[in-house]
Amino acid sequence: MTHVTRRSALATLAAAAGAPLAAPPGIAQQPGPPPLIPFRFEDVVRRARSLAAAPFDGSVPPLPEPIANLDFDAYRDIRFRPERALLQQSNTPFRLQLFHLGFLYTRPITVNVIRDGVPTPVAYQPQLFDFGRTRIERPLPVNLGFAGLRVHYPLNDPRVFDELVAFLGASYFRVLGRGQKYGLSARGLALNVGGRDSEEFPFFREFWIDLAGTNQDRITIYALLDSPSAAGAYRFEIYPSAETTTDVAVVLCPRRPVANIGIAPLTSMFFSGENERRVGDDFRPELHDSDGLLMHSGAGEWIWRPLRNPSAKASSAFLDANPRGFGLMQRDRVFEDYQDLEAEYHLRPSYWVEPIGQWGEGRVELVELPTPAEVHDNIVAVWTPRQPVETGQELGFGYRLRAITNGDALHPGGRVVNTFQVPARNSGSVEPPDRTARRFLIDFAGGSLSYWLADPGRVQVVPSTTAGRITATSLIPNEHNQGFRAAIDVKLEPGQSTDLRAFLRAGDRTLTETWTYPWALEPS
Repeated sequence: MTHVTRRSALATLAAAAGAPLAAPPGIAQQPGPPPLIPFRFEDVVRRARSLAAAPFDGSVPPLPEPIANLDFDAYRDIRFRPERALLQQSNTPFRLQLFHLGFLYTRPITVNVIRDGVPTPVAYQPQLFDFGRTRIERPLPVNLGFAGLRVHYPLNDPRVFDELVAFLGASYFRVLGRGQKYGLSARGLALNVGGRDSEEFPFFREFWIDLAGTNQDRITIYALLDSPSAAGAYRFEIYPSAETTTDVAVVLCPRRPVANIGIAPLTSMFFSGENERRVGDDFRPELHDSDGLLMHSGAGEWIWRPLRNPSAKASSAFLDANPRGFGLMQRDRVFEDYQDLEAEYHLRPSYWVEPIGQWGEGRVELVELPTPAEVHDNIVAVWTPRQPVETGQELGFGYRLRAITNGDALHPGGRVVNTFQVPARNSGSVEPPDRTARRFLIDFAGGSLSYWLADPGRVQVVPSTTAGRITATSLIPNEHNQGFRAAIDVKLEPGQSTDLRAFLRAGDRTLTETWTYPWALEPS
């Protein structure tokens, strides 16, 4: 992570432009049109600086009738006409569609298409949309704007333009790889996630679609972000593939000191899973877009934290320096664990963030909110730098975002595939269980674990707890997944809470990632 100064940016521009050539003696230099300087990321950075230097304006113009009163069904009925998609005349496989304003999406954005280095705003036209059952009696203003944008690409079939990426609402965006269905979201920026004050939601004001940087395998999108605390310039270079990759470059310009800034934020939903059964009468065993937070620390440790739907807001912080990666993952790909033919939770992507450059000291912060239904996003994961950002101190950073289906190849070690918890009690006992003790069962598979099944006695579980005491452990081979099942009994005093950790090793060789899980014993 680097601090960008106005001087360094101007120096870069000057060096790129070069020095003018001197006219030969005795020949007057003829004036001519100034050379065209193509619109570039540096132009968005300048706009972000100007925006941050001015007072924040968060006003939203009122929408005209009947757009102002659309409910969910009526808004969903308004669709962009595919035959009117933009970029069709360009020599690229990308197509641009736009979202109409209405329902929850009332803040207009400006969308520009850059041709031959010149950005041109896309004018609003009702003819771009099929309004379904909604009747538009009066002409709508040409400066109405749009709610968001989406880009289509022949992702799954060379004959069909599938949705590749969508930007809609605040700074949210979602991207797909081959065979994936929309689930979790990424965001441009998160402010005060998990803090005492209310969370601030920055939003994108304007986008530029760069055709000069667009070819058969990449599309470049610039974006201008704004909020009461900061403005920002963004560049998204999107490479569609089986696991679509988005390279993100950011320059943030704070309006005021920002102590709790969330970089590369990910937002998801976890309602119930094998570790927390909350489905009630629902026939579907599990309901979640993501089932765990995976981290690759700067020191090289791989950490897996299963997600929860807690009874109250919960925050977990994982301190680190120069992290190598983190992401919200959907590891469970078995349809029978969801039984959902419409939502298709087993096809939802994982998002993996890989920092570009050094991010310094900070923490991966996981925020879990209680939710009574699967329709609410209740999970947030972000990177928060240790040092606050001061007014006038620009912050530059980059990262790579990957939309992953199978994350098994991310690291070579064994991984956690299941987490269960039950009351801790002796086998066959009819006595009521001790409410101050809990048994956690962790299934490890993959890596070299199948090799060690030939001599399972050489493998041991290494558990630890930050509070209370571990009263029993066991480890047995699991032929069903070619791995091992570890059992850990932990006992707490009323009112205590703990963070459990466990991994498998053989001698001094670590065989798996580290499983970690919080548990609290409510006062009696």
